[in-house]
Amino acid sequence: MTDYRWAGAPDGPVLVVGNSLGADARMWREQLPALGEKLRLLLIDHPGHGDAAAVPGLDTIDKLGERALSLLDEAGVDRAHYLGLSLGGMVGLWLAANAPDRIDRLAVCCTTAYFGTPSAWRERAAAVRAGGTASIAEQVVDRWVTADYGDRSWLVDMLSGMDGEGYAACCDALAELDLRDALPSIAAPTLVVAGDADRATPVEHGQAIADAIPGARLAIVPGAHFAPLESPDVVTPLLVEHFTSVRRQVLGDAHVDRAQAATTPFTADFQDFISRYAWGDIWTRPGLDRRTRSAITLAMLATLQHEEELAMHVRAALRNGMTVEEIKEVLLQVAVYAGVPTANRAFRIADRVLSTLDTP
Repeated sequence: MTDYRWAGAPDGPVLVVGNSLGADARMWREQLPALGEKLRLLLIDHPGHGDAAAVPGLDTIDKLGERALSLLDEAGVDRAHYLGLSLGGMVGLWLAANAPDRIDRLAVCCTTAYFGTPSAWRERAAAVRAGGTASIAEQVVDRWVTADYGDRSWLVDMLSGMDGEGYAACCDALAELDLRDALPSIAAPTLVVAGDADRATPVEHGQAIADAIPGARLAIVPGAHFAPLESPDVVTPLLVEHFTSVRRQVLGDAHVDRAQAATTPFTADFQDFISRYAWGDIWTRPGLDRRTRSAITLAMLATLQHEEELAMHVRAALRNGMTVEEIKEVLLQVAVYAGVPTANRAFRIADRVLSTLDTP
């Protein structure tokens, strides 16, 4: 038995995938092929779920989060993206808050930071300990998906096959779940996906998460409970862009969201041109790392006196790992080869940007 397995692109950035209570990675079956084209997928099962052994005592979100960290260590992963559904999303929130150096970008789907209904989870844990997961499978699956969903027998079979004690221990963790105070400390760029037909974790729960995490984005999927399973045409592109868009990773979600919101029929082709050629072809080439590309871009924008773009790429350079000292050195180089007045203007713009940011 194993608590995790690998899939997807062997040499891609690592994306850890966490599942919902009572499920395994099949809950992501609509997304994994697309995500795996560019990302190396580390599929983690909860204790007693899928191929993972049940472990006595893993009955709090802290313990489940610490277990996830140990699995990252075992798999040799220092830093990764994280995608989580329901309970998997809660583990992702814990990781991003308690081990920020390990999580790059985060997406959580159909989840919450706080239920506030411990008795319901205690009762479910007791029912499973008494009768096994098969005794509740039909009832739970009815809450997983809406009436419009097709054949749900595979979901019932999947849940029925889960270890009862592993499932019950996770219920105990959900009974005591409260991550609300931890959310504001999360620095990872975060996407929150909520289904507006979700009865277990309604849209208000996703909204609360997005409001508490600085810069988080909320995407509401109409007519869905478990949105990745029921609305893949909406959810899959959102996740692929969030985890693979170099433009978002370099310029930040807020900038890209503003650019997309401001797109008109007249500018749409130009935005598509930028996304495909600048960010899809040039910035993704393996010949130079992003720090080097940032240094080159800063020098060219300063020399050409493109002030708005220079300010934007000073921020981008910091995201790409350049230090303030290195940015200064690039602009000093500009002074020698492009002229003191040009560098003077660039220093003024860069200093204005840096003065507003929390930089070392």
